[in-house]
Amino acid sequence: MPDEQREVLDGPRRGQLRGLKVVEFAHVVAGPLAGSMLADQGADVVHVEPPGAGDPARSMGPRRDGVPLWFKVAGRNKRSVTLDLHHEAGRAVARRLVAWADVVIVTMRAGRLRSWGLDWDSVHRLNPRAVLLQISGYGATSSRADAPGFGKMGEARSGVVHLTGFADGPPVHTGFSHGDAVTGLMGAYAVLAALHRRATEPEFDGEWIDLALFEPLFRLVEWQVIVHDQLGKVPERSGNQLAVAPAAVINTYRSRDGEWITVTSATVRSVRNVARLLGLPDAEFATVERQHAGRERLDAGLREWVAKRGTDECLAAFAEAEVVASRVFSAADIAADPVYAEREDIVTVPDPDLGPVRMQAVIPHFRRRPGEVWRAGPALGQDNELVYREWLGLADEELTGLEENGVI
Repeated sequence: MPDEQREVLDGPRRGQLRGLKVVEFAHVVAGPLAGSMLADQGADVVHVEPPGAGDPARSMGPRRDGVPLWFKVAGRNKRSVTLDLHHEAGRAVARRLVAWADVVIVTMRAGRLRSWGLDWDSVHRLNPRAVLLQISGYGATSSRADAPGFGKMGEARSGVVHLTGFADGPPVHTGFSHGDAVTGLMGAYAVLAALHRRATEPEFDGEWIDLALFEPLFRLVEWQVIVHDQLGKVPERSGNQLAVAPAAVINTYRSRDGEWITVTSATVRSVRNVARLLGLPDAEFATVERQHAGRERLDAGLREWVAKRGTDECLAAFAEAEVVASRVFSAADIAADPVYAEREDIVTVPDPDLGPVRMQAVIPHFRRRPGEVWRAGPALGQDNELVYREWLGLADEELTGLEENGVI
């Protein structure tokens, strides 16, 4: 058997979380990303999808030769099984998956979770030591527990979109699933916190993590609540500046080549370096107060200075002057960048549909027991046999019946 086929059969061989069993009844971004973070570190993650179309993420985004690309990353390192939860027979199998797992991830509305037996009370009854990560638009305890929600709603509700953009323009969302992604990351962090308690407290009796889509970004903007509470102020959009702690130098500037460069200086010394580079008397920028008073002068000077030079010339001069700056990277810049290569942040993964594909490596890097990308996103239901027959112990006639009735 070829090595790559053996790896897919055996699953993860490395990582901090080898032996951890996770089942996710979750689609598209937030819940699956939480599972992906765990899978990257070696957990056995079973991604449950409806027969037929599967996870909607399978049909999203660009394609090559008809093959969707996004799911090759979003579904990596996971096992795909099909299961129709509209059937009682499917819900019976779901209960067996819950009993098997250490961690259960769900992203359905509260009413659907109750009707399908995937709410906290049902999960806890089936598996008293399980950790349940429940992600929803507004949280299980709010009056809107049954309302639908998506990541962009979470971004808007968190306060982040209000702060993003320029003062004379509209609020702006980021160009990727920002709210979903941060929720997935915080969900994985919360799971690990619960698992630590499970490992250290013999009397551990399960944990219910109740996470709303707006809460992670809301938590990360540390100052917005206290500024409003103590000063009665509402921070507003300020372009590339920080809304409540503007630096003397922070903006993007366009070079003669038409490329954009970010320059940021947040200390007295670094701002004086900028002044010297522009030929300005750095003594005029010797204190924080003077630097803030001269912020517009520095910004205009940088805009003119960068516009007269090519990108590489600018970056070399900034480096020599000890001014922190970077080209605004595109995907092409990332692919060609030596630092990404030195960090081994991009790996090549074999895929039966596309051949070798490049994608992000496992991040963060653990130097002693690193995780690995051992598989791109699998075909729909590719692991039905392994999970249902070998891991859950379903008999041949039971599997045949489930297949014939369209349950799997």
